[in-house]
Amino acid sequence: MRLKKRRKSSRFAGSQTARRGHKARTRGTGNQGGKGWAGTGKRGDQKKTLVIKITGGNNYFGKSKTLRRGTVPVKPSAINLEQISKTISSLVAQGKAKESKGSYEIDLSNYKILGEGDITFKAQIKAKAASESAIEKVKKAGGEIILEEATAEDFKEDKKEEKVSNSETAKKPVKAPAKKK
Repeated sequence: MRLKKRRKSSRFAGSQTARRGHKARTRGTGNQGGKGWAGTGKRGDQKKTLVIKITGGNNYFGKSKTLRRGTVPVKPSAINLEQISKTISSLVAQGKAKESKGSYEIDLSNYKILGEGDITFKAQIKAKAASESAIEKVKKAGGEIILEEATAEDFKEDKKEEKVSNSETAKKPVKAPAKKK
């Protein structure tokens, strides 16, 4: 009669595999993902905590894509001339518009003015952008639209002027300054 059964752990204690199946699984670099910093790349999850701890943050893995993409331009909200003419009283109440001598000064600096509908009063509108039809309709009513930012056409004209001025200066010979004795 046997009183004490021998456990499996005692049987594997001195063996090379120690119940892991194959010697190469632990003796070599197979289960570690390599030696040293090997396997610490972007998807090296088995060593990621070590890398973050040693390097002091996630800078080891490179910059974020969102930083390289650049800033996203803010798209202004659109408003029609018809909406402006219908809501002029509420714009005055909000402080976005002022009435003086039958004309209005309207500050819609975060909006793009679209030419849908008609405007029936004289207005000076400050806006981020405006369509050509909106500018024409406001001029017909006796007002104007003041754009805060330059449009793409303005940049094209400026570049053309710069090219012309650069080409003119390039044609002229440059004289060396006279030396003093």
